[in-house]
Amino acid sequence: MYDVIVIGGGPAGLMASVAAGEHGAKVLLIDKGNKLGRKLAISGGGRCNVTNRADVEEIINNIPGNGRFMYSPFSVFNNEDIISFFENLGIELKQEDRGRMFPVNDKAITVVRTLLERVRTLNVELKTKTEVKDLLLDQENKVVQGVQLMSGEKIEAPNVIVAVGGKSVPHTGSTGDGYPWAKKAGHKITDLYPTEVPITANDSFIKDKSLQGLSLRDVTLTVIDPKKNKPIKTHEGDMVFTHFGVSGPIALRCSQYVVKVKQKHKVNRVPMEIDLFPEKHEDQIIQDIEKTLNQQPKKAIKNALNGFIPERLIPVMLHLSEINPLTVKAEISKEKMRKLSYHLKHFPLHATGTLSIEKAFVTGGGVSVKEVKPKEMESKFMKGLFFCGEVLDLHGYTGGYNITVAFSTGYTAGRSAAMNQWES
Repeated sequence: MYDVIVIGGGPAGLMASVAAGEHGAKVLLIDKGNKLGRKLAISGGGRCNVTNRADVEEIINNIPGNGRFMYSPFSVFNNEDIISFFENLGIELKQEDRGRMFPVNDKAITVVRTLLERVRTLNVELKTKTEVKDLLLDQENKVVQGVQLMSGEKIEAPNVIVAVGGKSVPHTGSTGDGYPWAKKAGHKITDLYPTEVPITANDSFIKDKSLQGLSLRDVTLTVIDPKKNKPIKTHEGDMVFTHFGVSGPIALRCSQYVVKVKQKHKVNRVPMEIDLFPEKHEDQIIQDIEKTLNQQPKKAIKNALNGFIPERLIPVMLHLSEINPLTVKAEISKEKMRKLSYHLKHFPLHATGTLSIEKAFVTGGGVSVKEVKPKEMESKFMKGLFFCGEVLDLHGYTGGYNITVAFSTGYTAGRSAAMNQWES
C-alpha cells in the first residue's frame, strides 16, 4: 500500500514525488513512457530553463492563463525555492536575459538526471511503460482510492496526484489522458487551445517565402482587434519569419491572442503589425531615413536603405509605401517618406491562425482552477485527488514561467498529499 501515487513523470510529477517523499510518504510514480523527464530534457532548446528570477508579481504577469491562482502555490514553493532546490543538489545555475535561469553547463539532461537521483534517494518506487486506465473513486464518500492500470491491475492509495500534462508535445507523453479522469471526479475542463505556438499567415511575402528565415531583434509584435481596430496585446523582443508565418519568442507569446480573437469574432484573418523601431517616433525615423539617403544621394533607394533595415525587408517596405525601388533621394516626396516611416512602425501582417495544439509548446485550458484548492492543489470535490502542472487551466509565456508553474504546483501537491496521511 502506498501513501501517494503520482501519475506522470514530467516536471510537475517529478517535483510532486520529491515533495511527497521529503515529507515522509511512501510514493509510487507511474509513467506510460519508457523514460522520465522527457519534456524537461527538451525544454529551453535542450538547455532547460529551470525558472525565472523575476519577482513574484512579474512572474504572475507572465502567466496570462490564470496567473493569480499561483499566489498560493508560490507561498509554498516559489522560483527562489526552485533555484535553491537545484543548487542544493549540486547544479550550478546562471542568469541570462530577461531573468531566465539555466544550468551553467547548458545541459537539460543534467537537470533530469539530478532530479531522478533525488527521487531515487527518497525511495520513490518507479513504474515506467505503465499506463493508467482510470482513477479508483469512491463516488459516495467522495474520496480517491487509487488507480487502475491498462493491464487491469488495481493499485490502492488514499492520495493520487495527476501530473500528466496537456495535449502539446505529444511525443513526450502528453496526450490529454488526465481530462476524462478529472471529469469523472466532477471537474470542468475549460476549452483546450494551443498557446506558445508559431503563427500562420497568408500575406504575399509569406506565400512567396521572400522573408523566410529572416530574424528581427528588439521589435514589437501587436495583435489587433479586427472590429475596433485597436491593439489587444503587444510583445517586445525577437521573432523570425517562416515558410508558413512567424515564430520566435514574441510570436509565440502573441499566439494565444490570435486564437482567442479568431474564436471571439469568427474571422479568418487576424490583423497584426510589427514595429521595427519601437523606441523611436515616426518623425525621428523620417529624419534617420533622410540622413541615410543624404549620405548617398545618387544611390537607388533599394540600395541606400541597406543597413538601415534588413536587406530582404527593403523590397516589401518599398512596395507597401508605393516607392519605386530605383528612385533616388531627390525624387522622393515628403508624403512617400512619411508613408515609409509609417510602415516601418506599422508593418502589417495577417494571421490565419496557429499551428496545431500538438505543435504548441503549451496547452491553454484544462482542469478549472476554480475547483482546486490553491494552497494544497487538492480537488474541491474529491478528497485525496490532486492536480498539478499543465493538466490545469494554467499557462505562462516561454522564458521559464511554465516550468515554474509545474515545479511550484507539483511541490505543493506532493507536500499536501504527504500531509494528508498524517491527518487521516
